[in-house]
Amino acid sequence: MNEVIKVLLVDDKATVRAGLRMRLDLEPDLTVAGEAGDGLEALELARRLQPDVVVMDIKMPKMDGITATSEMQAVAPHIPAVMSSIHDDARTRFRAYAAGAAAFVGKHEGVEFLIDTIRRVVKRN
Repeated sequence: MNEVIKVLLVDDKATVRAGLRMRLDLEPDLTVAGEAGDGLEALELARRLQPDVVVMDIKMPKMDGITATSEMQAVAPHIPAVMSSIHDDARTRFRAYAAGAAAFVGKHEGVEFLIDTIRRVVKRN
């Protein structure tokens, strides 16, 4: 993979975003294009920044990640969303995929799995 993948990080916890940013910045083919703390901000940044992929938390204020993913798919279907949540159960996964998520990564699965998923989703998109 020669091109750098632009990632939009969306999580209501600034510490989670900071930790992910630091880890993703260690990868030569990944860069964090922007960060959002809620779904409304994520939609605005996705439109403006045109990232290659969005890593979207589910439980957030103003607009949750499932609603934001659904709305993003309506206005920017070329931007895949990787849902990431501590709420990793069959119902949550179903809702995420029904909203248009390209992938779902439980936060317990770890950042290495998330990085692999980001690459896989962008490559197939």
